[in-house]
Amino acid sequence: MTLFHLFLLAVIQGLTEFLPISSSGHLILLPQLTALEDQGIILDVAVHVGTLLAVMLYFARETGQAFRGLAHLATGHRSTPEARLATLLILATIPVVLAGAVLKLSGLADAMRSVAVIGWTMLGFGLVLYWADRKGRMVKTSSEWSLRDALIMGLWQALALIPGTSRSGATITGARALGYGREDAARLSMLMSIPTIIASGSLLALDVVASADAAAARDGVIAAVMAFVAALFALSLMMRLLKSVSFMPYVIYRVILGAALLIIAYS
Repeated sequence: MTLFHLFLLAVIQGLTEFLPISSSGHLILLPQLTALEDQGIILDVAVHVGTLLAVMLYFARETGQAFRGLAHLATGHRSTPEARLATLLILATIPVVLAGAVLKLSGLADAMRSVAVIGWTMLGFGLVLYWADRKGRMVKTSSEWSLRDALIMGLWQALALIPGTSRSGATITGARALGYGREDAARLSMLMSIPTIIASGSLLALDVVASADAAAARDGVIAAVMAFVAALFALSLMMRLLKSVSFMPYVIYRVILGAALLIIAYS
């Protein structure tokens, strides 16, 4: 694969994974709307690894707490703050893992990879994000994350398995509807991405083991590094902007892109 194609894949994944505009939707659209070949499973895993490393670095303190929490849970120390964070992240990940298994086994995951589906979800969930951001109160902080809220946000995250929905967009929408402030909603969404990407990446890696070769491995490393840089930039930019800007720019982008995709799909 050419370096330019790898660059496009990495930048698209890196910039859109944590912005509420759907990375999977953009990656599906790339080969469908251009003459470029489908990137395949190996590069999918590679760019996800790059974005995973970016979010773990950006939220290094919380990531360390969550991993220490897993150790606490394993040793029976369930009352520590670290164990509580790990428990909440596990609970929030269960719905998307179960839903993902159902979609993969039923074949619906491939059936939904269409321009029309992405157009409707891009538009529809963009408007839902607008509603939640406008109507949602700002009365909760990430330190107040509860079992109930983690499960609700986990259900929102499961909806993002529909291409074009956006994992970060769905979880941020859920958090804002629950009353979390914008920065805290984004922070919780980003932390939820860590176990979710690990789970999905592990599943995809099983397919990679059987099909990888030296050239594919080289391309994967290059794509992962570039995705890491792009994701770190996108994360830093969004978290800074949320101090003074709402989610409206992302809503406008989603509505415009969704409408354009629907015109293409039905013309």
